[in-house]
Amino acid sequence: MKPSLLVVDDEVAFLESMAYSLKVQGYDDVTTQSDPTKVPILLEQRQFDLAFLDINMPGMDGLELLGLLKEKSPTTECIMITANESVPLVVRAIKLGAYDYLVKPIEPDQLHHAMDRALEHKQLLEVVASRQSTDMNELLEQPEAFQHILTCDPAMLQLLREAELHARSDIPILVTGETGVGKELMARAIHNASSRADGPFVAVNMLALSQGLFESALFGHAKGAFTGATESQPGYLGQAQGGTLFLDEIGDLPMELQGKLLRVLQEREYTPVGRTRPRQADVRFVAATHQDLPRLVEQGTFRNDLYYRLRFAQLRIPPLRHRKDDIHLLARTLLQQSIRPDTMLPSETVSVLMRHDWPGNVRELQGLLEAAVNLAGEGVLLPQHLHLPVSDAPVSSASTVLSLDAVEPLAEVERKHILAAYEAMDNNKTHTAKALGISLPTLHRKLKAYQVK
Repeated sequence: MKPSLLVVDDEVAFLESMAYSLKVQGYDDVTTQSDPTKVPILLEQRQFDLAFLDINMPGMDGLELLGLLKEKSPTTECIMITANESVPLVVRAIKLGAYDYLVKPIEPDQLHHAMDRALEHKQLLEVVASRQSTDMNELLEQPEAFQHILTCDPAMLQLLREAELHARSDIPILVTGETGVGKELMARAIHNASSRADGPFVAVNMLALSQGLFESALFGHAKGAFTGATESQPGYLGQAQGGTLFLDEIGDLPMELQGKLLRVLQEREYTPVGRTRPRQADVRFVAATHQDLPRLVEQGTFRNDLYYRLRFAQLRIPPLRHRKDDIHLLARTLLQQSIRPDTMLPSETVSVLMRHDWPGNVRELQGLLEAAVNLAGEGVLLPQHLHLPVSDAPVSSASTVLSLDAVEPLAEVERKHILAAYEAMDNNKTHTAKALGISLPTLHRKLKAYQVK
Protein backbone atom coordinates (compact mmCIF):
# COMPACT_ATOMS: atom_id res chain seq x y z
CA MET A 1 0.00 0.00 0.00
CA LYS A 2 1.46 3.31 -1.11
CA PRO A 3 1.78 6.12 1.44
CA SER A 4 -0.59 9.08 1.52
CA LEU A 5 1.15 12.47 1.37
CA LEU A 6 0.09 16.00 2.32
CA VAL A 7 1.88 19.17 1.19
CA VAL A 8 0.95 22.51 2.77
CA ASP A 9 2.49 25.74 1.45
CA ASP A 10 1.04 29.14 0.60
CA GLU A 11 3.05 29.27 -2.66
CA VAL A 12 0.90 27.64 -5.33
CA ALA A 13 3.83 27.25 -7.74
CA PHE A 14 5.79 25.35 -5.08
CA LEU A 15 2.81 23.09 -4.40
CA GLU A 16 2.50 22.24 -8.09
CA SER A 17 6.22 21.54 -8.33
CA MET A 18 6.15 19.26 -5.27
CA ALA A 19 3.08 17.37 -6.46
CA TYR A 20 4.63 16.80 -9.90
CA SER A 21 7.95 15.66 -8.45
CA LEU A 22 6.29 13.22 -6.06
CA LYS A 23 3.99 11.75 -8.69
CA VAL A 24 6.87 11.29 -11.13
CA GLN A 25 8.53 9.15 -8.47
CA GLY A 26 5.45 6.96 -8.14
CA TYR A 27 3.57 8.58 -5.26
CA ASP A 28 0.03 8.99 -6.58
CA ASP A 29 -1.76 9.79 -3.33
CA VAL A 30 -0.64 13.42 -2.96
CA THR A 31 -2.89 16.11 -1.46
CA THR A 32 -1.87 19.78 -1.66
CA GLN A 33 -3.26 22.71 0.31
CA SER A 34 -2.29 26.39 0.04
CA ASP A 35 -4.46 27.52 2.97
CA PRO A 36 -3.19 26.07 6.28
CA THR A 37 -6.42 27.00 8.08
CA LYS A 38 -8.27 24.41 5.97
CA VAL A 39 -6.04 21.54 7.03
CA PRO A 40 -7.99 20.79 10.27
CA ILE A 41 -11.10 20.15 8.17
CA LEU A 42 -9.05 17.94 5.86
CA LEU A 43 -7.83 15.90 8.83
CA GLU A 44 -11.42 15.23 9.85
CA GLN A 45 -11.89 13.43 6.54
CA ARG A 46 -8.71 11.34 6.30
CA GLN A 47 -5.28 10.54 7.72
CA PHE A 48 -1.87 10.97 6.08
CA ASP A 49 1.34 8.97 6.40
CA LEU A 50 3.63 11.94 5.72
CA ALA A 51 3.12 15.70 5.66
CA PHE A 52 5.35 18.49 4.30
CA LEU A 53 4.65 21.76 6.14
CA ASP A 54 6.01 25.20 5.25
CA ILE A 55 7.09 27.05 8.37
CA ASN A 56 6.21 30.60 7.26
CA MET A 57 2.57 30.86 6.15
CA PRO A 58 -0.13 33.50 6.68
CA GLY A 59 -3.14 32.63 8.81
CA MET A 60 -1.40 29.76 10.60
CA ASP A 61 2.33 29.21 10.66
CA GLY A 62 3.89 25.79 10.16
CA LEU A 63 4.77 25.26 13.83
CA GLU A 64 1.18 25.86 14.91
CA LEU A 65 -0.05 23.57 12.15
CA LEU A 66 2.49 20.94 13.19
CA GLY A 67 1.19 20.94 16.75
CA LEU A 68 -2.39 20.64 15.55
CA LEU A 69 -1.56 17.86 13.11
CA LYS A 70 0.35 15.86 15.72
CA GLU A 71 -2.60 16.21 18.10
CA LYS A 72 -5.15 14.97 15.56
CA SER A 73 -2.92 12.43 13.78
CA PRO A 74 0.05 11.43 16.02
CA THR A 75 1.28 8.75 13.58
CA THR A 76 1.75 11.20 10.70
CA GLU A 77 5.43 11.95 10.12
CA CYS A 78 6.12 15.61 9.38
CA ILE A 79 8.91 17.28 7.42
CA MET A 80 9.20 21.04 7.78
CA ILE A 81 10.02 23.28 4.81
CA THR A 82 11.73 26.64 5.21
CA ALA A 83 13.25 29.25 2.96
CA ASN A 84 15.79 30.29 5.62
CA GLU A 85 17.53 27.68 7.73
CA SER A 86 17.10 28.67 11.37
CA VAL A 87 18.43 26.30 14.01
CA PRO A 88 16.15 27.63 16.81
CA LEU A 89 13.09 27.15 14.59
CA VAL A 90 14.21 23.67 13.62
CA VAL A 91 14.77 22.68 17.25
CA ARG A 92 11.30 23.96 18.16
CA ALA A 93 9.83 21.95 15.31
CA ILE A 94 11.58 18.77 16.43
CA LYS A 95 10.34 19.26 19.99
CA LEU A 96 6.81 19.54 18.58
CA GLY A 97 7.23 16.22 16.78
CA ALA A 98 8.71 16.99 13.35
CA TYR A 99 10.94 14.31 11.89
CA ASP A 100 13.16 16.42 9.61
CA TYR A 101 13.38 19.68 7.67
CA LEU A 102 14.25 20.80 4.14
CA VAL A 103 15.49 24.18 2.91
CA LYS A 104 14.15 25.74 -0.31
CA PRO A 105 15.00 25.29 -3.12
CA ILE A 106 14.68 21.54 -2.65
CA GLU A 107 16.63 19.20 -4.87
CA PRO A 108 14.71 16.05 -5.93
CA ASP A 109 17.31 13.77 -4.37
CA GLN A 110 17.10 15.63 -1.05
CA LEU A 111 13.32 15.46 -1.11
CA HIS A 112 13.07 11.75 -1.74
CA HIS A 113 15.93 10.88 0.59
CA ALA A 114 14.27 12.71 3.49
CA MET A 115 10.90 11.24 2.58
CA ASP A 116 12.20 7.68 2.46
CA ARG A 117 13.85 8.11 5.86
CA ALA A 118 10.66 9.53 7.37
CA LEU A 119 8.57 6.65 6.02
CA GLU A 120 11.14 4.15 7.30
CA HIS A 121 10.95 5.82 10.71
CA LYS A 122 7.16 5.52 10.65
CA GLN A 123 7.48 1.82 9.85
CA LEU A 124 9.96 1.35 12.72
CA LEU A 125 7.61 3.05 15.18
CA GLU A 126 4.77 0.84 14.00
CA VAL A 127 6.94 -2.23 14.58
CA VAL A 128 7.78 -1.09 18.12
CA ALA A 129 4.11 -0.33 18.85
CA SER A 130 3.04 -3.68 17.46
CA ARG A 131 5.09 -5.54 20.08
CA GLN A 132 2.42 -4.75 22.66
CA SER A 133 -0.44 -5.82 20.40
CA THR A 134 -2.06 -9.18 21.13
CA ASP A 135 -2.83 -9.88 17.48
CA MET A 136 0.52 -8.81 16.00
CA ASN A 137 1.94 -10.57 12.98
CA GLU A 138 3.95 -13.65 13.98
CA LEU A 139 7.01 -12.43 12.05
CA LEU A 140 7.24 -9.32 14.20
CA GLU A 141 6.30 -10.93 17.49
CA GLN A 142 8.79 -10.32 20.28
CA PRO A 143 8.66 -12.25 23.56
CA GLU A 144 7.72 -10.08 26.55
CA ALA A 145 10.85 -10.93 28.54
CA PHE A 146 12.98 -9.73 25.61
CA GLN A 147 11.35 -6.31 25.16
CA HIS A 148 14.52 -4.53 26.31
CA ILE A 149 16.40 -5.90 23.29
CA LEU A 150 15.50 -3.33 20.65
CA THR A 151 15.19 -4.79 17.18
CA CYS A 152 12.96 -4.87 14.13
CA ASP A 153 15.19 -7.28 12.22
CA PRO A 154 13.35 -10.51 11.24
CA ALA A 155 16.41 -12.71 11.84
CA MET A 156 16.98 -11.16 15.27
CA LEU A 157 13.29 -11.54 16.18
CA GLN A 158 13.50 -15.21 15.22
CA LEU A 159 16.56 -15.56 17.46
CA LEU A 160 14.63 -14.05 20.37
CA ARG A 161 11.80 -16.53 19.88
CA GLU A 162 14.33 -19.38 19.94
CA ALA A 163 15.85 -17.92 23.12
CA GLU A 164 12.42 -17.84 24.74
CA LEU A 165 11.85 -21.53 23.95
CA HIS A 166 15.26 -22.53 25.34
CA ALA A 167 14.70 -20.37 28.43
CA ARG A 168 11.79 -22.57 29.51
CA SER A 169 14.13 -25.48 30.27
CA ASP A 170 17.26 -25.65 32.42
CA ILE A 171 19.72 -26.63 29.68
CA PRO A 172 22.98 -24.65 29.43
CA ILE A 173 22.97 -21.98 26.73
CA LEU A 174 25.96 -20.55 24.88
CA VAL A 175 25.54 -16.98 23.60
CA THR A 176 28.07 -15.94 20.96
CA GLY A 177 28.67 -12.78 19.00
CA GLU A 178 31.07 -9.91 18.55
CA THR A 179 31.98 -7.57 21.38
CA GLY A 180 29.22 -5.04 22.03
CA VAL A 181 26.26 -6.90 20.50
CA GLY A 182 24.54 -7.34 23.88
CA LYS A 183 25.36 -10.87 25.04
CA GLU A 184 24.80 -10.10 28.73
CA LEU A 185 21.51 -8.37 27.87
CA MET A 186 20.45 -11.57 26.12
CA ALA A 187 21.51 -13.66 29.13
CA ARG A 188 19.47 -11.49 31.49
CA ALA A 189 16.46 -11.75 29.19
CA ILE A 190 16.80 -15.56 29.16
CA HIS A 191 16.86 -15.50 32.96
CA ASN A 192 13.74 -13.29 33.07
CA ALA A 193 11.94 -15.63 30.66
CA SER A 194 12.77 -18.73 32.71
CA SER A 195 11.14 -20.39 35.70
CA ARG A 196 14.08 -19.02 37.70
CA ALA A 197 13.14 -15.37 37.09
CA ASP A 198 12.46 -14.82 40.81
CA GLY A 199 15.93 -16.12 41.68
CA PRO A 200 19.25 -14.25 41.43
CA PHE A 201 21.13 -13.47 38.23
CA VAL A 202 24.87 -13.59 38.93
CA ALA A 203 27.34 -12.47 36.25
CA VAL A 204 30.97 -13.62 36.37
CA ASN A 205 33.69 -12.34 34.05
CA MET A 206 35.99 -15.30 33.58
CA LEU A 207 38.84 -12.96 32.63
CA ALA A 208 38.73 -11.52 36.15
CA LEU A 209 39.23 -14.88 37.87
CA SER A 210 42.85 -15.63 38.62
CA GLN A 211 43.99 -19.24 38.68
CA GLY A 212 44.84 -19.15 42.38
CA LEU A 213 41.47 -17.78 43.46
CA PHE A 214 39.27 -19.58 40.90
CA GLU A 215 37.90 -22.29 43.21
CA SER A 216 37.38 -19.91 46.10
CA ALA A 217 35.61 -17.34 43.93
CA LEU A 218 33.41 -19.84 42.10
CA PHE A 219 32.79 -22.49 44.78
CA GLY A 220 33.14 -20.38 47.91
CA HIS A 221 35.16 -21.25 50.99
CA ALA A 222 34.86 -22.00 54.68
CA LYS A 223 36.18 -19.74 57.41
CA GLY A 224 39.89 -20.47 57.98
CA ALA A 225 40.23 -22.48 54.75
CA PHE A 226 43.33 -20.47 53.88
CA THR A 227 45.26 -17.46 55.11
CA GLY A 228 42.99 -14.43 55.00
CA ALA A 229 39.73 -16.42 55.00
CA THR A 230 38.33 -14.67 58.06
CA GLU A 231 34.76 -15.65 57.28
CA SER A 232 32.86 -18.09 55.08
CA GLN A 233 31.91 -16.99 51.55
CA PRO A 234 29.28 -18.66 49.37
CA GLY A 235 31.09 -18.06 46.06
CA TYR A 236 29.36 -17.30 42.78
CA LEU A 237 27.66 -20.70 42.66
CA GLY A 238 26.26 -20.20 46.15
CA GLN A 239 25.06 -16.70 45.29
CA ALA A 240 23.29 -17.98 42.17
CA GLN A 241 21.40 -20.83 43.88
CA GLY A 242 17.88 -21.00 42.48
CA GLY A 243 18.78 -18.61 39.69
CA THR A 244 21.15 -18.14 36.74
CA LEU A 245 24.95 -18.05 36.66
CA PHE A 246 26.23 -16.09 33.67
CA LEU A 247 29.78 -17.04 32.66
CA ASP A 248 30.99 -14.17 30.51
CA GLU A 249 34.11 -14.45 28.30
CA ILE A 250 34.15 -18.22 28.76
CA GLY A 251 36.59 -18.53 25.85
CA ASP A 252 39.27 -16.86 27.98
CA LEU A 253 39.11 -19.39 30.81
CA PRO A 254 42.56 -21.00 31.17
CA MET A 255 42.78 -24.64 30.08
CA GLU A 256 43.82 -25.82 33.55
CA LEU A 257 40.61 -24.40 35.07
CA GLN A 258 38.22 -25.69 32.44
CA GLY A 259 38.15 -29.19 33.93
CA LYS A 260 36.97 -27.84 37.30
CA LEU A 261 34.08 -26.03 35.64
CA LEU A 262 33.28 -29.09 33.53
CA ARG A 263 32.87 -31.23 36.66
CA VAL A 264 30.25 -28.82 38.03
CA LEU A 265 28.34 -28.96 34.76
CA GLN A 266 28.48 -32.76 34.65
CA GLU A 267 27.87 -33.63 38.29
CA ARG A 268 25.69 -30.62 39.18
CA GLU A 269 27.55 -30.38 42.47
CA TYR A 270 30.61 -28.64 43.92
CA THR A 271 32.61 -28.54 47.13
CA PRO A 272 33.57 -25.18 48.72
CA VAL A 273 37.24 -24.78 49.63
CA GLY A 274 37.86 -26.05 53.18
CA ARG A 275 34.78 -28.27 53.26
CA THR A 276 34.37 -32.00 52.56
CA ARG A 277 30.67 -32.30 51.88
CA PRO A 278 29.58 -31.40 48.32
CA ARG A 279 26.67 -29.07 47.65
CA GLN A 280 24.11 -29.19 44.88
CA ALA A 281 24.56 -26.65 42.08
CA ASP A 282 20.95 -25.56 41.66
CA VAL A 283 21.75 -23.02 38.95
CA ARG A 284 21.09 -22.49 35.28
CA PHE A 285 24.31 -21.90 33.29
CA VAL A 286 24.47 -19.33 30.49
CA ALA A 287 27.89 -18.74 28.97
CA ALA A 288 29.02 -16.13 26.47
CA THR A 289 32.04 -15.41 24.31
CA HIS A 290 33.14 -13.32 21.35
CA GLN A 291 35.68 -15.98 20.40
CA ASP A 292 35.36 -18.83 17.90
CA LEU A 293 35.20 -21.77 20.32
CA PRO A 294 35.34 -24.51 17.63
CA ARG A 295 38.59 -22.96 16.40
CA LEU A 296 39.95 -22.87 19.98
CA VAL A 297 39.00 -26.55 20.34
CA GLU A 298 40.94 -27.35 17.16
CA GLN A 299 43.93 -25.42 18.49
CA GLY A 300 43.82 -27.34 21.77
CA THR A 301 43.18 -24.30 23.98
CA PHE A 302 39.56 -25.12 24.84
CA ARG A 303 38.27 -28.49 25.97
CA ASN A 304 36.05 -30.26 23.49
CA ASP A 305 33.91 -31.84 26.24
CA LEU A 306 33.38 -28.46 27.95
CA TYR A 307 32.40 -26.85 24.67
CA TYR A 308 29.68 -29.42 23.99
CA ARG A 309 28.53 -29.35 27.58
CA LEU A 310 28.05 -25.57 27.39
CA ARG A 311 26.36 -25.44 24.02
CA PHE A 312 23.28 -27.59 24.48
CA ALA A 313 21.72 -24.59 22.76
CA GLN A 314 23.65 -21.84 20.97
CA LEU A 315 22.39 -18.35 20.21
CA ARG A 316 24.54 -16.37 17.81
CA ILE A 317 23.72 -12.63 17.96
CA PRO A 318 24.33 -11.01 14.55
CA PRO A 319 26.54 -7.90 14.42
CA LEU A 320 24.89 -4.51 14.01
CA ARG A 321 26.19 -4.11 10.44
CA HIS A 322 24.00 -7.07 9.47
CA ARG A 323 20.94 -5.40 11.04
CA LYS A 324 20.89 -2.10 9.19
CA ASP A 325 17.29 -1.25 10.12
CA ASP A 326 18.19 -1.61 13.81
CA ILE A 327 20.79 1.17 13.50
CA HIS A 328 18.07 3.73 12.88
CA LEU A 329 15.78 2.30 15.57
CA LEU A 330 18.55 2.07 18.18
CA ALA A 331 19.93 5.55 17.48
CA ARG A 332 16.58 7.27 17.94
CA THR A 333 15.62 5.18 20.95
CA LEU A 334 18.97 5.69 22.69
CA LEU A 335 18.71 9.44 22.16
CA GLN A 336 15.11 9.67 23.32
CA GLN A 337 15.28 7.32 26.29
CA SER A 338 18.74 7.61 27.79
CA ILE A 339 20.94 10.27 26.21
CA ARG A 340 19.13 13.50 25.27
CA PRO A 341 15.43 13.35 24.31
CA ASP A 342 15.30 16.74 22.58
CA THR A 343 18.13 15.93 20.14
CA MET A 344 17.21 16.13 16.47
CA LEU A 345 18.55 13.39 14.18
CA PRO A 346 18.32 14.66 10.57
CA SER A 347 18.16 12.23 7.66
CA GLU A 348 21.71 13.07 6.48
CA THR A 349 23.03 12.08 9.91
CA VAL A 350 21.06 8.83 9.80
CA SER A 351 22.63 8.12 6.40
CA VAL A 352 26.14 8.41 7.85
CA LEU A 353 25.17 6.12 10.73
CA MET A 354 23.75 3.56 8.31
CA ARG A 355 26.92 3.50 6.19
CA HIS A 356 29.26 2.84 9.11
CA ASP A 357 30.25 -0.80 9.78
CA TRP A 358 30.04 -0.54 13.62
CA PRO A 359 32.87 -2.90 14.61
CA GLY A 360 31.98 -2.15 18.25
CA ASN A 361 28.29 -2.80 17.58
CA VAL A 362 25.58 -1.39 19.90
CA ARG A 363 28.12 -0.40 22.53
CA GLU A 364 30.02 1.68 19.96
CA LEU A 365 26.79 3.29 18.73
CA GLN A 366 25.78 4.35 22.22
CA GLY A 367 29.22 5.73 23.05
CA LEU A 368 29.41 7.65 19.79
CA LEU A 369 25.96 9.20 20.30
CA GLU A 370 26.80 10.20 23.87
CA ALA A 371 29.92 12.00 22.65
CA ALA A 372 28.18 13.55 19.65
CA VAL A 373 25.35 15.19 21.64
CA ASN A 374 27.98 17.12 23.60
CA LEU A 375 28.94 18.81 20.32
CA ALA A 376 25.36 19.42 19.18
CA GLY A 377 24.91 22.64 21.09
CA GLU A 378 21.51 23.50 19.63
CA GLY A 379 20.25 19.92 19.85
CA VAL A 380 20.67 19.14 16.13
CA LEU A 381 22.97 16.16 15.63
CA LEU A 382 24.84 16.78 12.38
CA PRO A 383 27.17 14.36 10.52
CA GLN A 384 30.27 16.32 11.58
CA HIS A 385 29.40 15.74 15.24
CA LEU A 386 29.80 11.99 14.75
CA HIS A 387 33.45 12.13 13.64
CA LEU A 388 32.74 9.28 11.24
CA PRO A 389 33.86 9.12 7.61
CA VAL A 390 31.17 10.32 5.20
CA SER A 391 31.49 7.00 3.38
CA ASP A 392 33.26 3.81 4.34
CA ALA A 393 33.49 2.67 0.74
CA PRO A 394 36.90 3.14 -0.90
CA VAL A 395 36.94 5.75 -3.64
CA SER A 396 38.65 4.87 -6.88
CA SER A 397 38.80 6.43 -10.32
CA ALA A 398 37.35 4.23 -13.04
CA SER A 399 38.90 6.42 -15.71
CA THR A 400 42.31 4.95 -14.99
CA VAL A 401 41.25 1.49 -16.17
CA LEU A 402 38.21 2.04 -18.39
CA SER A 403 37.74 3.92 -21.59
CA LEU A 404 34.82 6.31 -21.86
CA ASP A 405 33.03 4.01 -24.31
CA ALA A 406 33.29 1.10 -21.88
CA VAL A 407 31.64 2.96 -19.01
CA GLU A 408 28.00 1.97 -18.51
CA PRO A 409 25.65 4.69 -17.21
CA LEU A 410 25.21 4.45 -13.44
CA ALA A 411 21.41 4.42 -13.75
CA GLU A 412 21.61 1.36 -16.01
CA VAL A 413 23.96 -0.42 -13.60
CA GLU A 414 21.51 0.28 -10.80
CA ARG A 415 18.55 -0.92 -12.87
CA LYS A 416 20.23 -4.23 -13.70
CA HIS A 417 21.29 -4.76 -10.10
CA ILE A 418 17.81 -4.10 -8.70
CA LEU A 419 16.08 -6.30 -11.27
CA ALA A 420 18.56 -9.11 -10.71
CA ALA A 421 17.97 -8.94 -6.95
CA TYR A 422 14.19 -8.83 -7.52
CA GLU A 423 14.35 -11.97 -9.66
CA ALA A 424 16.64 -13.74 -7.17
CA MET A 425 14.12 -13.02 -4.41
CA ASP A 426 11.28 -14.57 -6.46
CA ASN A 427 9.72 -11.14 -7.01
CA ASN A 428 9.20 -10.62 -3.27
CA LYS A 429 9.44 -6.87 -2.78
CA THR A 430 9.94 -6.96 1.00
CA HIS A 431 12.85 -9.39 0.79
CA THR A 432 14.35 -7.53 -2.17
CA ALA A 433 14.28 -4.17 -0.39
CA LYS A 434 15.95 -5.71 2.66
CA ALA A 435 18.63 -7.41 0.56
CA LEU A 436 19.40 -4.17 -1.28
CA GLY A 437 19.42 -2.11 1.91
CA ILE A 438 16.74 0.30 0.68
CA SER A 439 13.25 1.12 1.90
CA LEU A 440 10.16 -0.57 0.49
CA PRO A 441 8.76 2.73 -0.90
CA THR A 442 12.05 3.33 -2.71
CA LEU A 443 11.87 -0.13 -4.30
CA HIS A 444 8.26 0.44 -5.36
CA ARG A 445 9.30 3.72 -6.97
CA LYS A 446 12.22 2.14 -8.81
CA LEU A 447 10.21 -0.81 -10.10
CA LYS A 448 7.46 1.47 -11.35
CA ALA A 449 10.04 3.53 -13.22
CA TYR A 450 11.32 0.27 -14.77
CA GLN A 451 7.70 -0.62 -15.65
CA VAL A 452 7.89 -3.76 -13.50
CA LYS A 453 4.92 -4.82 -11.41
